[in-house]
Amino acid sequence: MSGDTVTKPHHPSCTPSRAARDLGLKRRELELAVHLGLIRTVPDEGGGGRRVPRSEIDRMYSGARFPDSLLERVKTVGTVEGAGLMDVPNGRFTRFARLGLIVPVNWYLNRYRAVVWMYLAEELKQFATDEQNAPLLNARRTPEGLRGLLDAGVDLRPRNWRGRHRGFLLRQTDDAWERVGALAAFLDPVQIAEIVPDPYERSHLNRFRPGPPASGAPGSPAAHIADRLMTADDPDEISLLRADLTAVLHEARETRPAPRPTANRAPAPTHPVPDGSPTPKEQEPSRGLLSWLRRRTPRTTTP
Repeated sequence: MSGDTVTKPHHPSCTPSRAARDLGLKRRELELAVHLGLIRTVPDEGGGGRRVPRSEIDRMYSGARFPDSLLERVKTVGTVEGAGLMDVPNGRFTRFARLGLIVPVNWYLNRYRAVVWMYLAEELKQFATDEQNAPLLNARRTPEGLRGLLDAGVDLRPRNWRGRHRGFLLRQTDDAWERVGALAAFLDPVQIAEIVPDPYERSHLNRFRPGPPASGAPGSPAAHIADRLMTADDPDEISLLRADLTAVLHEARETRPAPRPTANRAPAPTHPVPDGSPTPKEQEPSRGLLSWLRRRTPRTTTP
Protein backbone atom coordinates (compact mmCIF):
# COMPACT_ATOMS: atom_id res chain seq x y z
CA MET A 1 0.00 0.00 0.00
CA SER A 2 1.19 3.47 -0.81
CA GLY A 3 2.72 5.27 2.14
CA ASP A 4 3.16 2.14 4.23
CA THR A 5 6.63 1.34 5.56
CA VAL A 6 7.79 -2.16 4.66
CA THR A 7 10.24 -3.74 7.10
CA LYS A 8 12.15 -6.98 6.62
CA PRO A 9 11.46 -9.75 9.12
CA HIS A 10 13.94 -9.72 12.02
CA HIS A 11 15.15 -13.27 12.61
CA PRO A 12 16.19 -13.99 16.20
CA SER A 13 19.35 -15.84 15.12
CA CYS A 14 21.54 -16.53 12.11
CA THR A 15 24.08 -19.07 10.89
CA PRO A 16 27.75 -18.69 11.88
CA SER A 17 28.65 -17.84 8.26
CA ARG A 18 26.14 -15.00 8.17
CA ALA A 19 27.23 -13.78 11.61
CA ALA A 20 30.87 -13.72 10.46
CA ARG A 21 29.95 -11.61 7.43
CA ASP A 22 27.86 -9.21 9.51
CA LEU A 23 30.68 -8.75 12.02
CA GLY A 24 33.44 -8.44 9.43
CA LEU A 25 35.21 -11.58 10.68
CA LYS A 26 36.65 -14.61 8.96
CA ARG A 27 34.87 -17.84 9.84
CA ARG A 28 37.87 -19.03 11.89
CA GLU A 29 37.92 -15.72 13.77
CA LEU A 30 34.23 -16.08 14.62
CA GLU A 31 34.81 -19.64 15.87
CA LEU A 32 37.62 -18.37 18.08
CA ALA A 33 35.43 -15.55 19.42
CA VAL A 34 32.79 -18.13 20.32
CA HIS A 35 35.38 -20.40 21.96
CA LEU A 36 36.74 -17.51 23.99
CA GLY A 37 33.25 -16.70 25.24
CA LEU A 38 33.15 -13.34 23.45
CA ILE A 39 30.07 -14.29 21.41
CA ARG A 40 27.24 -16.47 22.69
CA THR A 41 25.63 -19.14 20.52
CA VAL A 42 22.46 -21.20 20.88
CA PRO A 43 21.56 -24.69 19.61
CA ASP A 44 20.11 -24.88 16.10
CA GLU A 45 16.78 -26.56 16.75
CA GLY A 46 16.19 -27.08 13.04
CA GLY A 47 19.14 -29.23 12.06
CA GLY A 48 21.85 -29.45 14.70
CA GLY A 49 24.89 -27.23 15.11
CA ARG A 50 24.88 -23.74 16.60
CA ARG A 51 23.43 -20.37 15.67
CA VAL A 52 24.33 -16.83 16.70
CA PRO A 53 21.53 -14.74 18.23
CA ARG A 54 20.97 -11.41 16.50
CA SER A 55 21.12 -9.83 19.95
CA GLU A 56 24.79 -10.87 20.16
CA ILE A 57 25.56 -9.19 16.84
CA ASP A 58 23.74 -6.05 17.97
CA ARG A 59 25.75 -6.13 21.20
CA MET A 60 29.00 -6.30 19.27
CA TYR A 61 27.92 -3.38 17.08
CA SER A 62 27.22 -1.25 20.12
CA GLY A 63 30.61 -1.99 21.73
CA ALA A 64 33.31 0.63 21.98
CA ARG A 65 35.69 0.80 18.99
CA PHE A 66 33.82 -1.88 17.04
CA PRO A 67 35.10 -3.71 15.00
CA ASP A 68 38.72 -2.95 15.96
CA SER A 69 38.29 -4.03 19.58
CA LEU A 70 36.82 -7.39 18.53
CA LEU A 71 39.49 -8.00 15.90
CA GLU A 72 42.24 -7.29 18.45
CA ARG A 73 40.81 -9.87 20.87
CA VAL A 74 40.73 -12.66 18.28
CA LYS A 75 44.03 -11.85 16.55
CA THR A 76 46.41 -14.82 16.49
CA VAL A 77 50.10 -14.89 15.63
CA GLY A 78 52.74 -17.50 14.97
CA THR A 79 56.25 -17.79 16.39
CA VAL A 80 57.94 -15.00 14.42
CA GLU A 81 55.26 -12.36 14.99
CA GLY A 82 54.75 -13.53 18.57
CA ALA A 83 58.44 -13.19 19.35
CA GLY A 84 58.32 -9.69 17.90
CA LEU A 85 55.41 -8.74 20.15
CA MET A 86 57.33 -9.97 23.20
CA ASP A 87 60.66 -8.55 21.97
CA VAL A 88 62.50 -11.85 22.39
CA PRO A 89 64.38 -14.07 19.91
CA ASN A 90 62.34 -16.72 18.07
CA GLY A 91 64.18 -19.52 19.87
CA ARG A 92 63.35 -18.12 23.30
CA PHE A 93 59.70 -17.73 22.32
CA THR A 94 59.57 -21.40 21.29
CA ARG A 95 61.18 -22.44 24.58
CA PHE A 96 58.54 -20.46 26.49
CA ALA A 97 55.82 -22.31 24.57
CA ARG A 98 57.39 -25.74 25.10
CA LEU A 99 57.60 -25.07 28.83
CA GLY A 100 53.93 -24.08 28.95
CA LEU A 101 54.57 -20.44 29.87
CA ILE A 102 52.48 -19.38 26.89
CA VAL A 103 49.62 -21.54 25.61
CA PRO A 104 48.62 -21.97 21.96
CA VAL A 105 45.02 -21.26 21.06
CA ASN A 106 44.92 -23.24 17.79
CA TRP A 107 47.14 -24.74 15.12
CA TYR A 108 47.27 -25.64 11.45
CA LEU A 109 49.40 -27.77 9.15
CA ASN A 110 51.56 -26.01 6.59
CA ARG A 111 52.29 -27.39 3.13
CA TYR A 112 55.06 -29.54 4.58
CA ARG A 113 52.59 -31.06 7.08
CA ALA A 114 54.43 -29.39 9.93
CA VAL A 115 52.35 -28.19 12.89
CA VAL A 116 52.21 -24.40 13.15
CA TRP A 117 51.07 -23.27 16.59
CA MET A 118 49.11 -20.04 16.91
CA TYR A 119 48.82 -17.78 19.96
CA LEU A 120 46.53 -14.97 21.03
CA ALA A 121 48.35 -11.70 20.43
CA GLU A 122 46.55 -10.12 23.37
CA GLU A 123 47.85 -12.80 25.78
CA LEU A 124 51.43 -12.41 24.54
CA LYS A 125 51.28 -8.66 25.15
CA GLN A 126 50.01 -9.27 28.68
CA PHE A 127 52.83 -11.76 29.32
CA ALA A 128 55.42 -9.27 28.08
CA THR A 129 54.13 -6.42 30.25
CA ASP A 130 53.88 -8.48 33.45
CA GLU A 131 56.78 -7.47 35.70
CA GLN A 132 56.96 -10.99 37.17
CA ASN A 133 58.07 -12.27 33.76
CA ALA A 134 60.85 -9.72 33.35
CA PRO A 135 63.63 -12.10 34.55
CA LEU A 136 62.61 -14.68 31.91
CA LEU A 137 62.33 -12.09 29.17
CA ASN A 138 65.59 -10.31 29.94
CA ALA A 139 67.84 -13.16 31.10
CA ARG A 140 70.75 -13.97 28.85
CA ARG A 141 70.16 -17.70 29.29
CA THR A 142 67.23 -19.90 30.26
CA PRO A 143 67.37 -20.71 34.01
CA GLU A 144 69.03 -24.02 34.86
CA GLY A 145 65.91 -25.83 36.02
CA LEU A 146 63.92 -24.91 32.94
CA ARG A 147 66.84 -25.73 30.67
CA GLY A 148 66.95 -29.22 32.19
CA LEU A 149 63.31 -29.76 31.25
CA LEU A 150 63.98 -28.67 27.70
CA ASP A 151 66.97 -30.98 27.45
CA ALA A 152 64.71 -33.84 28.59
CA GLY A 153 62.43 -33.15 25.61
CA VAL A 154 59.54 -31.47 27.42
CA ASP A 155 56.98 -29.98 25.02
CA LEU A 156 53.71 -28.98 26.67
CA ARG A 157 52.21 -27.30 23.59
CA PRO A 158 49.99 -30.25 22.54
CA ARG A 159 48.75 -30.96 26.06
CA ASN A 160 48.10 -27.30 26.85
CA TRP A 161 46.24 -26.84 23.58
CA ARG A 162 44.10 -29.91 24.36
CA GLY A 163 43.25 -28.54 27.78
CA ARG A 164 42.23 -25.24 26.28
CA HIS A 165 40.24 -26.82 23.48
CA ARG A 166 38.50 -29.13 25.94
CA GLY A 167 37.29 -26.06 27.82
CA PHE A 168 36.01 -24.60 24.55
CA LEU A 169 34.04 -27.75 23.76
CA LEU A 170 32.57 -28.12 27.24
CA ARG A 171 31.31 -24.54 27.21
CA GLN A 172 29.26 -25.37 24.11
CA THR A 173 27.53 -28.42 25.61
CA ASP A 174 23.88 -28.39 26.63
CA ASP A 175 23.45 -31.78 28.31
CA ALA A 176 25.39 -34.61 29.95
CA TRP A 177 25.78 -36.73 26.80
CA GLU A 178 27.35 -33.79 24.96
CA ARG A 179 29.80 -33.41 27.84
CA VAL A 180 30.57 -37.13 27.60
CA GLY A 181 31.32 -36.72 23.90
CA ALA A 182 33.51 -33.66 24.51
CA LEU A 183 35.64 -35.54 27.05
CA ALA A 184 35.82 -38.71 24.96
CA ALA A 185 37.16 -36.68 22.03
CA PHE A 186 40.57 -36.63 23.74
CA LEU A 187 40.85 -40.37 24.47
CA ASP A 188 41.72 -43.16 22.05
CA PRO A 189 39.13 -45.87 21.23
CA VAL A 190 40.81 -48.41 23.53
CA GLN A 191 40.47 -46.11 26.53
CA ILE A 192 36.84 -45.36 25.67
CA ALA A 193 36.00 -49.07 25.29
CA GLU A 194 37.41 -49.76 28.76
CA ILE A 195 35.31 -47.02 30.35
CA VAL A 196 32.19 -47.63 28.22
CA PRO A 197 32.01 -51.40 27.56
CA ASP A 198 28.35 -51.24 26.44
CA PRO A 199 28.33 -51.01 22.59
CA TYR A 200 25.00 -49.16 22.54
CA GLU A 201 26.34 -46.51 24.90
CA ARG A 202 29.52 -46.17 22.82
CA SER A 203 27.45 -45.76 19.66
CA HIS A 204 25.35 -43.06 21.33
CA LEU A 205 28.46 -41.38 22.73
CA ASN A 206 30.07 -41.21 19.29
CA ARG A 207 27.15 -39.10 18.04
CA PHE A 208 28.39 -36.31 20.34
CA ARG A 209 32.15 -36.90 19.98
CA PRO A 210 33.72 -34.04 17.99
CA GLY A 211 36.75 -34.60 15.83
CA PRO A 212 39.88 -32.45 15.60
CA PRO A 213 39.24 -28.85 14.56
CA ALA A 214 41.53 -29.21 11.54
CA SER A 215 42.10 -32.43 9.64
CA GLY A 216 42.33 -33.75 6.11
CA ALA A 217 40.46 -36.55 4.43
CA PRO A 218 39.95 -39.65 6.60
CA GLY A 219 43.07 -41.82 6.54
CA SER A 220 45.27 -39.06 5.11
CA PRO A 221 48.60 -38.09 6.71
CA ALA A 222 47.06 -34.79 7.80
CA ALA A 223 44.18 -36.63 9.49
CA HIS A 224 46.63 -38.87 11.36
CA ILE A 225 48.53 -35.83 12.63
CA ALA A 226 45.30 -34.16 13.73
CA ASP A 227 44.18 -37.31 15.57
CA ARG A 228 47.55 -37.58 17.29
CA LEU A 229 47.39 -33.97 18.51
CA MET A 230 43.80 -34.44 19.71
CA THR A 231 44.53 -37.63 21.67
CA ALA A 232 45.93 -37.42 25.19
CA ASP A 233 49.28 -39.19 25.57
CA ASP A 234 50.50 -38.12 29.02
CA PRO A 235 49.63 -40.60 31.82
CA ASP A 236 48.45 -37.85 34.19
CA GLU A 237 46.33 -36.27 31.48
CA ILE A 238 44.78 -39.64 30.57
CA SER A 239 44.04 -40.43 34.21
CA LEU A 240 42.23 -37.12 34.74
CA LEU A 241 40.23 -37.54 31.54
CA ARG A 242 39.19 -41.06 32.48
CA ALA A 243 38.01 -39.92 35.90
CA ASP A 244 36.05 -36.99 34.45
CA LEU A 245 34.51 -39.15 31.73
CA THR A 246 33.44 -41.82 34.25
CA ALA A 247 31.72 -39.20 36.44
CA VAL A 248 29.92 -37.46 33.57
CA LEU A 249 28.91 -40.80 32.04
CA HIS A 250 27.19 -41.74 35.30
CA GLU A 251 25.30 -38.44 35.19
CA ALA A 252 24.30 -39.03 31.56
CA ARG A 253 22.98 -42.51 32.34
CA GLU A 254 20.87 -41.12 35.16
CA THR A 255 19.57 -38.26 33.03
CA ARG A 256 18.81 -40.10 29.78
CA PRO A 257 19.89 -43.71 29.16
CA ALA A 258 21.36 -44.48 25.75
CA PRO A 259 18.75 -45.76 23.27
CA ARG A 260 18.63 -49.49 22.55
CA PRO A 261 16.91 -51.60 19.88
CA THR A 262 13.26 -52.37 20.65
CA ALA A 263 12.82 -56.03 21.60
CA ASN A 264 10.66 -58.12 19.24
CA ARG A 265 7.13 -58.58 20.53
CA ALA A 266 6.22 -62.17 21.45
CA PRO A 267 3.58 -63.78 19.21
CA ALA A 268 0.03 -63.98 20.60
CA PRO A 269 -0.63 -67.28 22.39
CA THR A 270 -2.64 -69.86 20.45
CA HIS A 271 -5.27 -72.09 22.01
CA PRO A 272 -5.73 -75.67 20.82
CA VAL A 273 -9.03 -76.44 19.11
CA PRO A 274 -10.78 -79.84 18.83
CA ASP A 275 -9.86 -81.96 15.81
CA GLY A 276 -11.96 -81.03 12.82
CA SER A 277 -13.21 -77.75 14.34
CA PRO A 278 -12.62 -74.62 12.33
CA THR A 279 -10.06 -72.16 13.61
CA PRO A 280 -11.17 -68.58 14.34
CA LYS A 281 -9.82 -67.49 10.93
CA GLU A 282 -11.71 -70.31 9.24
CA GLN A 283 -14.93 -69.37 11.05
CA GLU A 284 -14.89 -65.83 9.68
CA PRO A 285 -14.68 -65.14 5.97
CA SER A 286 -11.97 -62.70 5.04
CA ARG A 287 -12.76 -59.06 4.31
CA GLY A 288 -11.86 -59.58 0.69
CA LEU A 289 -14.31 -62.46 0.36
CA LEU A 290 -17.12 -60.44 1.98
CA SER A 291 -16.53 -57.59 -0.45
CA TRP A 292 -16.63 -59.99 -3.41
CA LEU A 293 -19.91 -61.55 -2.18
CA ARG A 294 -21.52 -58.13 -1.79
CA ARG A 295 -20.64 -57.25 -5.36
CA ARG A 296 -22.04 -60.54 -6.67
CA THR A 297 -25.35 -60.34 -4.74
CA PRO A 298 -28.04 -58.48 -6.79
CA ARG A 299 -29.64 -55.57 -5.00
CA THR A 300 -33.46 -55.71 -4.49
CA THR A 301 -35.64 -52.68 -4.59
CA THR A 302 -38.72 -52.13 -2.53
CA PRO A 303 -41.76 -51.35 -4.68
